[in-house]
Amino acid sequence: MRPDLPPLPEDIVATLNANRGGFNALIDLEITAASYASVSARMAVGPKHAQPYGLIHGGVHAAILETLCSTGAALHVLHLGHGVVGLENHTSFLRAARGGVVTATVTPLTTGRRSHVWRGDVLDEDGRVLATGQVRLMVLTTGASVAGEAIPSGLERP
Repeated sequence: MRPDLPPLPEDIVATLNANRGGFNALIDLEITAASYASVSARMAVGPKHAQPYGLIHGGVHAAILETLCSTGAALHVLHLGHGVVGLENHTSFLRAARGGVVTATVTPLTTGRRSHVWRGDVLDEDGRVLATGQVRLMVLTTGASVAGEAIPSGLERP
């Protein structure tokens, strides 16, 4: 851990899940572990997550990775009152699956003052890699606005 980062609250996973809201709640993504070194989640995948052939939609994999990478980057800047927003999401789909529980873990490649790059994998119940991806994020300083509105500080959400 970088010496400039304060300890995360012991209840960080519960706090993240309680504040997931919006899209993360819609897809039923549950954070299972969160630290400065990695963020993990699980999600039960069903028919609402499928594309027309009944396979898990690629956008689901991309969304899981984007969410976890954004969460990890946000943890690094939370104590400063900053936020993050994704700039690039490169997700590769390696194996098809139709349902079950998927898990994912992401780790940082770089955590700079202005940008972060995180990478991770989405796995099926047998531990096989379904998708792998990398997300580049921009750090938003306190008071920054996106699409005409200020980004809330901390774990608040609109």
